[in-house]
Amino acid sequence: MTSSPAGSPARPATRRRVATRKRLLSAAYEVFAEEGFGRATVERVCERAGFTRGAFYSNFTSLDELFLAMWEERSAAMLADVGAALDDISVEGVADLRDAVHRLLRAVPLDEAWYRITAEFTSHALRTPALRRVMAAREDAIVAALMPAVVATLARFGRDVPDPAALGQAMVAVHDGTAVQVLMEPRSRTARQRRTDLFCHIVLAYSTPIEG
Repeated sequence: MTSSPAGSPARPATRRRVATRKRLLSAAYEVFAEEGFGRATVERVCERAGFTRGAFYSNFTSLDELFLAMWEERSAAMLADVGAALDDISVEGVADLRDAVHRLLRAVPLDEAWYRITAEFTSHALRTPALRRVMAAREDAIVAALMPAVVATLARFGRDVPDPAALGQAMVAVHDGTAVQVLMEPRSRTARQRRTDLFCHIVLAYSTPIEG
């Protein structure tokens, strides 16, 4: 065995751990999407990933914890995509609010498999008080991270947001509700147009013109 500088032995292990975790998350996504969260097992996830149960439990204590890690990872990617879209709206000088909303929605494409997974997990969480609290807190954190950029963008359109948290919650509600309609009718332009319309209505309802 070759020697390594002080402090370096942990690095290869860390890289392996990250790679293992990534494979487990990817495998779990496939298993959840194909079989449903309620029917998925640790064994099926490990089989799909090519790992033992030991590898799973060295990274996650349960499928619940794995899902929450998956949700956190996807939420971070979504926030980055939304932030980039809002930056583009600002840089390109988009002047029409509906056009801005349309661009923002394109930055968050609907994933049918992920919607099915989250819908099942939400049902599971509603039956588990502690898990329900965790999900609610994480969703609040996502909204809190998102709203400063949304508020700043609306200010460029001459709109003030008196209650950013309320707007954020309304946006989540509209997103979740219209997502079902769009996924049910993926080729319907009307469903997508109504989704954009509802977002515009929500934005206007929860914001006011900046005076002066």
